Amino acid sequence: MADPKGFLKNGREVASRREVAERVQDWNEVYPDGVGRALLPIINTQAGRCMDCGIPFCHQGCPLGNIIPEWNDLVWRDDWDGAMDRLHATNNFPEFTGRLCPAPCETACVLGINQDPVTIKNVEVSIIDRAWGSGYVRPQPPEWLSGRTVAVIGSGPAGLAAAQQLTRAGHTVAVYERADRIGGLLRYGIPEFKMEKKHLDRRLDQMRREGTVFRAGVDVGGDLTGDKLMDRYDAVVLAMGATDARDLPVPGRELGGIHQAMEFLPQANRVALGEAATADGSEQIVATDKDVVIIGGGDTGADCLGTSIRQGARSITQLEIMPRPGEDRPAGQPWPTYPMTFKVSSAHEEGGDRVYAVSTQEFVGDDDGHVAALRLVEVDATFQPVEGTEREIPAQLVLLAMGFTGPEKPGLIEQLGVDLDERGNVRRDGSYASSVPGVYVAGDVGRGQSLIVWAIAEGRSAAASVDAYLTGSTTLPSPIKPHERPLVV
Repeated sequence: MADPKGFLKNGREVASRREVAERVQDWNEVYPDGVGRALLPIINTQAGRCMDCGIPFCHQGCPLGNIIPEWNDLVWRDDWDGAMDRLHATNNFPEFTGRLCPAPCETACVLGINQDPVTIKNVEVSIIDRAWGSGYVRPQPPEWLSGRTVAVIGSGPAGLAAAQQLTRAGHTVAVYERADRIGGLLRYGIPEFKMEKKHLDRRLDQMRREGTVFRAGVDVGGDLTGDKLMDRYDAVVLAMGATDARDLPVPGRELGGIHQAMEFLPQANRVALGEAATADGSEQIVATDKDVVIIGGGDTGADCLGTSIRQGARSITQLEIMPRPGEDRPAGQPWPTYPMTFKVSSAHEEGGDRVYAVSTQEFVGDDDGHVAALRLVEVDATFQPVEGTEREIPAQLVLLAMGFTGPEKPGLIEQLGVDLDERGNVRRDGSYASSVPGVYVAGDVGRGQSLIVWAIAEGRSAAASVDAYLTGSTTLPSPIKPHERPLVV
């Protein structure tokens, strides 16, 4: 194990973020020089807090099955190259998960039963950032080619993980993306202040050098039909995500100034990257000098909050229909499950108000047909309105960040004729195979909206099944079966 007395001698310590007054003036990551570099002075001590438990529940908490005690021990012993090898054995993209994952591994940490858990996520990102900085991360092209071809539809974390695994197995893989650049939500959904796109771009460069082909700006199901796709490739992996956004059909929804979060965030990301906000030259949706209301209290809502602050919003209010979570683990969510507790993201540190246990009743418009206010009401534990609590708050921009209901059905899904499950996701069996032979499913398109670690894990697992389908056997790892949910609620 690492330091045998580390968890007794040292407390939990995380990297310091840049001062709020500084970081809201730019789009760079909130940590100085990146989170990995910021952590290096303290990370050996933090890795030494790992107890190397007889039963490491962190394995079960992580959908990827990361071998966490081993790379904690290697970091403590200053064997950073060995730590990166162990990390990459289960995770294709630790620089993504180390920045974006909510770390269910940490809530499953045995030390967390009665102390603060090991900073697993921080150790992870420090390992990979140091590996990139030292040049240790290199392309791993296959030794031979199988002669089989695979199309991966969607270039988010599930699609990229499946593509990298299949390319390394010797198959010729093409990744299709309807946006003009590769990366899916990693590029245009995640703000720069949470993950700078240089981390994505250098991983894509590695994949290109390994042999993966990327085809951006292709609307599969439109420009390239399902029939043509099946004729051209030996296997297809559907990894388009769950992009059908949940709407809010209340009076006034038709007013101007009410937008889905994924209309707002991609435009802001493009501008932050020095690109045009829209392809057609239309006006950008901005929060500048506006009273902004964000409906939805999750990560996407926090991304809208941080973006609105940087755009110079006059005021920002984030609404959540659920009651405010407590600071401590609820009794009904015991260790090692993932608890619903009150969390403060970097964006919440920067400003804005959070209002819990409220429901939107109506959008109120001005004479020009634009939203001017939002009428809300407090709700009880059963989400029923509490009489006498109605009030209006000003709003010239409303952002809907209430999640997604599943994949978009028109286009490729309808053309392929794959079966859907009762939730409207693409149905798959225990090997990630759809009802159509040769078509496999990975990530949110089959699972529903979920975490980045689930997407990568499913991409890796689907790749193993595709490899077996094409060659009769596989040596690729398969971390999970569809719909497994170890310790994550």
